[in-house]
Amino acid sequence: MSAQADATASRAGWIGFLSDYGLSDHFVGVCHGVIAQTAPAVRVIDICHDVAPGDLVRGAALLAQAAPYLPAGVLLAVVDPGVGTRRRALVVRTTGGSFLVGPDNGLLLPAARALGGIDCAYEITKPELMRHPVSATFHGRDVFAPVAARLACGLDPARVGAKLAAEDLVHMIEPVARLTVHRLEGEVLTVDRFGNVQTSLPARLLKDGGLSECGTLRLNCRTGEIQVPFKGTYGDVPDGTVVGYIDSSGLFSVALNGRSASLEYDLRPGDPVALRLGV
Repeated sequence: MSAQADATASRAGWIGFLSDYGLSDHFVGVCHGVIAQTAPAVRVIDICHDVAPGDLVRGAALLAQAAPYLPAGVLLAVVDPGVGTRRRALVVRTTGGSFLVGPDNGLLLPAARALGGIDCAYEITKPELMRHPVSATFHGRDVFAPVAARLACGLDPARVGAKLAAEDLVHMIEPVARLTVHRLEGEVLTVDRFGNVQTSLPARLLKDGGLSECGTLRLNCRTGEIQVPFKGTYGDVPDGTVVGYIDSSGLFSVALNGRSASLEYDLRPGDPVALRLGV
């Protein structure tokens, strides 16, 4: 191994990769290939590639919920309905020293907060860091993957382009999560492959509202009111029974033991929900 290659390997790190590319096309594999060509020693963790096409809310939520459990390094996220337009390409450095690479559409910022907040941000503009020719429709391959690979090998983020103020980045509307006089108000954040319904309501808000396990909660949603036992896990109720619980991301979720709560109650991401003690 050459001295240069040995130095690269010693600095090489991790890339966590999330996208809406799916696995029925070649997009994910090609991005892996570009990373491998650019930085052979860098290791890639596939977080998720089944985000619904263009679903920024779910993509941002999954990225933020995964980020604290990944090795320090780079998060590459591509959910990019504005690809090829005037939207900016970003590198965001967090206060903890991790990097996020992706489009300036709000996708990266919840994960940045989960990693301690934004330290600085840069617009990716330097042509020498990209793969050429740059496709107007595949920036994951030609812009984001090669930059992520170089960052994982120690590239100074200031070399990618001009510095941006954090307040000038595109922010998505924050999911509703508030405690009112009479109830907690939130929304459906995500639905997983089991049909479990994750809301935007964090455990601390339930505690502040006096809602604790072993009680019964009234969940008001678009399709009506559901009486929900508040337990620790799915198996604390019989098969086919609804249960509310704090999930692995610290958010109040609703499941139907052995079945899909999303299908049973017709709950979808973005639906408003309200929670109060049962009577």
